Amino acid sequence: MSPDPERVAAFIREAAEEDIMPRFRSLEAHEVTEKKPGDVVTVADHDAEERLTRRLNGLTPGALVVGEEGAHQKPHLLDRLDEEQGPLWIIDPVDGTANFAASKPTFAVMIAYVVGGETRLGWIYDPVEEVMAFAELGAGAEWGGKPLRINNVPDQLTGRVNFGPIDNHHRPSVRKHLEAEYTLKKSMSCAGQEFIAMARGGAQFRFYNRLWAWDHAPGVLLVREAGGYVERQDGKPYRPTERTQGLLCAPDVERWHEINEILMPD
Repeated sequence: MSPDPERVAAFIREAAEEDIMPRFRSLEAHEVTEKKPGDVVTVADHDAEERLTRRLNGLTPGALVVGEEGAHQKPHLLDRLDEEQGPLWIIDPVDGTANFAASKPTFAVMIAYVVGGETRLGWIYDPVEEVMAFAELGAGAEWGGKPLRINNVPDQLTGRVNFGPIDNHHRPSVRKHLEAEYTLKKSMSCAGQEFIAMARGGAQFRFYNRLWAWDHAPGVLLVREAGGYVERQDGKPYRPTERTQGLLCAPDVERWHEINEILMPD
């Protein structure tokens, strides 16, 4: 039996109210550290993940809970992602930590519930606007409790592209071709907010480089259940536990192939 989505949503809101928002624009210097150069983490990340882990363990005893910060401290947990077939929780306590630490309001809390390598439930919460995005496999998506559906796709698509997987030789021509066909925007440095933007029609496509379960599992489900098309660039099915390169999101399968043909030059 799947967990009660409202209870999970309540846990997320609790973490936002108790651990995250009181620190927003109030962080002390010692409360921000680097996991590696350029990759920051804050006390809010640690406290929110600890709270959510405790709550989810209590909700589904025996299920594996993997958070971004826990996986950084214990890398062997990433191996368990590939092996785990039973219930699995994936947590990103503060997606967009660099924005959060810089007092920018573009961040989110993300949770995915995965069974057998398939995301069944996904939550993305905007703590600043206090609005929840939620998706259930086969049952649709919602934003603030209202159905979420990708409609009225414009002729001129807008999107974001990570050029990392494209080799240096082809990169200039790929960028030129994309800019001739589409409107490119800068990364929001927050995958959760980018997935929300695509599901709500604020952008139509996104190409990601290296995949991490906490960054993408709930968002892929959200966009798919809102009617979009998301797959690995190589055409193989996306699995939330895999760490590979090249994930393309688009409003439909036809535009997915159009964009991917540009991204994968001969």
